[in-house]
Amino acid sequence: MASVPPIANLLAFEAVARRRSFALAAAELHLTASAISHQISKLEAQLSVRLFERSAHGVRLSQAGEAYLSRVGGAIAALAAATDDMKQGVNNSLYVHSAPSIASLWLMPRLRGFAEAHPGITLNLSAAHTHSDFGLGQADIDIRYGVPEWPDLEVEPLFEELVLPLASPEFIRTHKLRRIEQLLEVPLIQSNVSIVQWSDWFRAFSDRRAPDRFGVRFDRAQMSLDAATQGLGVALESAVNAGGHLASGALRPVFGYEQAIKVKAHFAVYPPRHARRPAVVAFLAWLHSEASRTRQVHGRAASRRPQPA
Repeated sequence: MASVPPIANLLAFEAVARRRSFALAAAELHLTASAISHQISKLEAQLSVRLFERSAHGVRLSQAGEAYLSRVGGAIAALAAATDDMKQGVNNSLYVHSAPSIASLWLMPRLRGFAEAHPGITLNLSAAHTHSDFGLGQADIDIRYGVPEWPDLEVEPLFEELVLPLASPEFIRTHKLRRIEQLLEVPLIQSNVSIVQWSDWFRAFSDRRAPDRFGVRFDRAQMSLDAATQGLGVALESAVNAGGHLASGALRPVFGYEQAIKVKAHFAVYPPRHARRPAVVAFLAWLHSEASRTRQVHGRAASRRPQPA
């Protein structure tokens, strides 16, 4: 692979990009600042681009440098993790990447069960809105949120979700919420990343239009749900993500489970070449088992008649 730059040059690039300093990168890699500068110059010459903008105020990535870091940064992290595993005698690691909200609200509370069932597997979990790049070896499995348009990958739906208006019991009582039109008179919480927006919900259940402005907006379901528990308004969120809030009574469906939009939005995604890895097989089996339990719990909840506020 003659087109791959020397690893020393790539490590120097990643360290300078992360530390925003030649001197700090040199100290981290136990080299001189001159040596780091030389390695960066060689890398820039090979790529025929300028990776950094240097000024009296310091160093920052160029546009090309930002793009290059987004591709090679994950590969370097994967190399470092594999090296650490080898040093520590770990030979059965599993790298799972996930959308943030499902990771914190649904996956994390269940991971103890996986760890107890598979003590020989070392699980590494990361979370971000951006999808992992399987070509760079960033993950074995990605739990993705969105519309499943990922060619050349295995895509397995996890569960059907009910997306519905949720609010704290106190908020529902205070505003005497019983009719859909009343939502236009109270603060609505906007979740920017949800595939179901207020406009979709109003279109499905009302002849009224959703408001154009919202009191608060968030890019995480966790924050939208927390805002609703604090009485900041009504959130339009997945009952799966809100499972803990609903179970504790911190949130309730404003109009029961009948006024919900059903979607399949969370998927286990992986390259076909990963399908036979024992750790991947074990995790997928466990994941679908937990998803099945989730479907049963929410199916029972949805079958109950709503209680009066």
